[in-house]
Amino acid sequence: MSLLLLLATVLSGPPATAGSHAPPAADPDAIREWNTIATDTISANLGATRPSGQVVIWHGFVSAAVYNAVVGIRGDYAPYKWRARGPATASPEAAAVAAAHRVLVTYFPASQAPLDAAYSASLARIPRGSAKTQGVAFGERAAEHVIDLREGDGRGAPVRFTTPPAPGVWRPTPPAYQPFIDPWLGTLRPMLLTSPDQVRPGPPPALSSARYARDVNEVRAMGARTGSSRTAFQTETALFFGGNLAVQIQAALRLYTARHHLGITETARLFAAANTSATDAVVASWDAKLHYGRWRPITAIHLAHTDGNPATPADPQWQPLLVTPPHPDHISGHAAVAGAVTRTLSGLLGTPRLDLTFFSEATGTTRHYAYADRLNEDMINARVWAGIHFRSADVSGCRAGSRIGVWAVTHYFQPLRSSHTPASPAVRPTCPQTGTR
Repeated sequence: MSLLLLLATVLSGPPATAGSHAPPAADPDAIREWNTIATDTISANLGATRPSGQVVIWHGFVSAAVYNAVVGIRGDYAPYKWRARGPATASPEAAAVAAAHRVLVTYFPASQAPLDAAYSASLARIPRGSAKTQGVAFGERAAEHVIDLREGDGRGAPVRFTTPPAPGVWRPTPPAYQPFIDPWLGTLRPMLLTSPDQVRPGPPPALSSARYARDVNEVRAMGARTGSSRTAFQTETALFFGGNLAVQIQAALRLYTARHHLGITETARLFAAANTSATDAVVASWDAKLHYGRWRPITAIHLAHTDGNPATPADPQWQPLLVTPPHPDHISGHAAVAGAVTRTLSGLLGTPRLDLTFFSEATGTTRHYAYADRLNEDMINARVWAGIHFRSADVSGCRAGSRIGVWAVTHYFQPLRSSHTPASPAVRPTCPQTGTR
């Protein structure tokens, strides 16, 4: 955006109310609006159905910048890896809009025209004056700080999965036989954790073990495209969580913050905490996928005669309900992201009662989850019933994500004022022990 356009945008809008020294009013709808814009922009640039966790990381970047822009002015919570403070008279709403816009146009320059149009429309609704001007300037600073933090973080690095095919080792799966997608995610610098392998779980069950046989035979029976043992509810569950989880989570968070009437600071904090922990869940998942390289159920069932386990008969005609994503099984990215987000929210809210409503474009249905563990239970089961993950990969993913959530709320997003209740991990576990229901 040119300097003249930026100045014109900043100075437009209704006049400010004179004579008040109170902090500028701020509508949290601005954060929800730009979360929607971010979702649409990411989908337009990466593809709405891309079978990779990459979609999640961009929400982490945008939400962190918006959070810093808002709390840097309001001062309620510790900024994310930043010490700067903005003017108390600045508009946090303008700051949030400017921060989201700057991050998105930096990483998705092909979408600059619609992003600039949305930016102008958002700022036009904020009263003109010094609060707006200061807010825009501070929001730009907050965005540039996050952009600088992410320089050289390993995005797009030439990482390769080089383990040769062998029993138990991942290899491209039908029907497209795509190579391992975005393997660099496994070496990406995390946003919250100290390293990608910080929460790496133990290895998957040994091929010769009874647990491995149970995993294989369960997914063979429950995850088959035809002739499965699934009920109609179980099939709907598999399909419900078979699409873009990032889109589902963002919509659920927007609905939650609006329904519970959260202010702009609490709204920014909730989005930032959820999305940065989700980003690290993707990094941790891909780290484990690269490290263990465990084959997917479709390969395990087709080649069961090679695994040395007499309890796993081969079925070369078996097909899963959903198409298998092009990356290894252990651990499940969906389960890890859900585990991280639910544990983070439980810690922020001080309760595992989350009151989240999810919508699925795949099924056209809505599900309400009162408690974190019920959401995670459905997520774990969904990936088994879809035929694309072993249960052990899902349970390990949820637990790794839960550890990330605990780390997030104990090391970041803490209150700076005694009037706020410090975030703490919820007492009730958010991951079910087995994922069966």
